[in-house]
Amino acid sequence: MSPSRKDLFPAWYAGLETRHLKDLKFAELRRALTALSSVYVERRSAIIRGAALDSAGKRAAFAMFYGPLHFLAVSHVLGELKPRKPYPKRIFDIGCGTGAAGAAWAVATGCKPSIRGYDLHPWAVKEAGWTLKQFGLDHSVARRDVSRAPMPGKKDGLLAAWVVNELREETRNGLLPRLMESAETGAEILIVEPVAKGAAPWWDAWAGRFEEAGGRADQWEFRPDMPESLRLLDRAAKLDHRRIKLRTLSINI
Repeated sequence: MSPSRKDLFPAWYAGLETRHLKDLKFAELRRALTALSSVYVERRSAIIRGAALDSAGKRAAFAMFYGPLHFLAVSHVLGELKPRKPYPKRIFDIGCGTGAAGAAWAVATGCKPSIRGYDLHPWAVKEAGWTLKQFGLDHSVARRDVSRAPMPGKKDGLLAAWVVNELREETRNGLLPRLMESAETGAEILIVEPVAKGAAPWWDAWAGRFEEAGGRADQWEFRPDMPESLRLLDRAAKLDHRRIKLRTLSINI
């Protein structure tokens, strides 16, 4: 863990607790996290209808639980990939959620690239703006569908973290050639997804395209260094993130 991340992550997480627990008790947060996890695991078709963020409790659970885990996961991946230098000047975070994954990439560079975040949910747009501000990053976050998000240029990066699996099939199919076109210009691209096969039946086809273009497909497993309150919430909701598994597609990184 770099010195900058040691300073920034705990302060950001403490801010999340202050921000989201002022109107929620721990038991309420636990119940909301259980409901949110059920959407992701058992009712995936409801994600497109907005079920993951349809209550204040689920939004708080997403921000306080999955946001920090996404930050830690992307930080781990980039530490293993050892990105080339110079780092991207701008990072386009499509389907940015709370902005945690984009912040992780920016912090990992050590040089604070600007973040351009895009998400359809108005709460996510607001939350991402708050997150990126906590990390002292130049940023803009807009409400925009992935299909209308701009693609990066030669000195840019693009991140799609835990979002491609949530897209409608036609949107996902239209995104891949746009990503490949950007990669041809030299843009750095990182796709992060869960390992569950049911969440991404399209994975093998995408992995083939990335590898044909000179990119790589990887699967990762690591032990996250979680804050104690995050660990307690994980246990209370009967989840188990003592080890995290994920997979990535990357090119030009």
